[in-house]
Amino acid sequence: MCGIVGIVGKSNVNQALYDALTVLQHRGQDAAGIVTSHDGRLFLRKDNGLVRDVFHQRHMQRLVGHMGIGHVRYPTAGSSTSAEAQPFYVNSPYGITLAHNGNLTNVEQLAKEIYESDLRHVNTNSDSEVLLNVFAHELAQRGKLQPTEEDVFAAVTDVHNRCVGGYAVVAMITGYGIVGFRDPHGIRPIVFGQRHTDEGVEYMIASESVSLDVLGFTLIRDLAPGEAVYITEDGKLHTRQCAVAPKLTPCIFEHVYLARPDSIIDGVSVYKARLRMGEKLADKILRERPEHDIDVVIPIPDTSRTAALELANHLGVKFREGFVKNRYIGRTFIMPGQAARKKSVRQKLNAIELEFRGKNVMLVDDSIVRGTTCKQIIQMAREAGAKNVYFCSAAPAVRYPNVYGIDMPSAHELIAHNRSTQDVADLIGADWLIYQDLPDLIEAVGGGKIKIDQFDCAVFDGKYVTGDVDEAYLNKIEQARNDSSKIKTQAVSAIIDLYNN
Repeated sequence: MCGIVGIVGKSNVNQALYDALTVLQHRGQDAAGIVTSHDGRLFLRKDNGLVRDVFHQRHMQRLVGHMGIGHVRYPTAGSSTSAEAQPFYVNSPYGITLAHNGNLTNVEQLAKEIYESDLRHVNTNSDSEVLLNVFAHELAQRGKLQPTEEDVFAAVTDVHNRCVGGYAVVAMITGYGIVGFRDPHGIRPIVFGQRHTDEGVEYMIASESVSLDVLGFTLIRDLAPGEAVYITEDGKLHTRQCAVAPKLTPCIFEHVYLARPDSIIDGVSVYKARLRMGEKLADKILRERPEHDIDVVIPIPDTSRTAALELANHLGVKFREGFVKNRYIGRTFIMPGQAARKKSVRQKLNAIELEFRGKNVMLVDDSIVRGTTCKQIIQMAREAGAKNVYFCSAAPAVRYPNVYGIDMPSAHELIAHNRSTQDVADLIGADWLIYQDLPDLIEAVGGGKIKIDQFDCAVFDGKYVTGDVDEAYLNKIEQARNDSSKIKTQAVSAIIDLYNN
């Protein structure tokens, strides 16, 4: 997963882009990049690391211009080299830079077409660079010295015709404007908004509405699936539906784990969706064990806190903070190697013994992926003196890999793959394990004031909404994502970086 932002302003946008990326940092802690445009020239800074580490004062001073785009990323398919930090750039036509959140499922076919038919060169293994070249080629086909909004939207239409998968994109056409677009299924989120200044109206496109809020922009709306927005350099906004048969099927895991609780995605409050997840979980607990002996509900920081609080309220059980989190350690489900993940959990969380001693504890997490983290946390709870440790997942069992932009493990690394709930409970050491039911999760997210009929729930049910994901494709991504492949890639990258420095 990644975070994207684009701004067309009336003054330098470097600081605004930086601030937006810090708000979106939860979507990617591997690399960050910003590119701005001024007087027909581009100014780019990108590298591996957190936003605060990539951009220093000397970099910010060079990032001049009234429009620009930015990106934060997690590695996908095992790569974490600085060469794949975004935004990417092609010089023809016009000079185009692009940042992308998602994953193309037909990237091999596209890469072949780009080389053999479009006569373009791709320099990395990133599908974002492939997507950029497809967009650039289709825009070049218009044959205009100066592109109009009609040309831009026609190019996006052709991108939709060629590209399959989940993608939310911001691209900057040097000297002309910024375009944002979303795949015809609306799998990955993207919004746009505006703010009024003394100089005029400024526009912003971003992955989540919270980044607009923090910078004082007013949310206009989400981009519809298949829709594009084009904001010219002088501040004129144009929108167009560019897909033939769009259908909204957003990724439900955004609400479970990825997005910030203060964001609104496709009109749905992430915070309220997580509250409803807690209610649904409590109802299931009361159905299965009406005479439960839970003494205290404790969330595993941070994403599960909202659901855990509502679960405790619904059960009439005490809610307590039992773990203190070290906020300087990154998320663990994407870290290569089980040893690294195990070490990280102990560094990240520490138990408050008085909340566990002699109690029947219900731990609540947003989901269970590999099971490495929750197994250690359960052991920590026992070491702190818990009498019984129950475990509750706000999401159903994660049994299948994600192929639309979340670098989840391969199927065989998922603890619930081909296992029953009791099997998983035994493996993680829980006295009782309860998962959210998928219909309840769908109702929790899509059952508010804004009704969403269908979601991408592939990680839970194995049904991939683009219709092109088969066993052969899953086998390929399993090979790319296995831990040994990641470790080898990082080792080679370290040697290359050492040599280059």
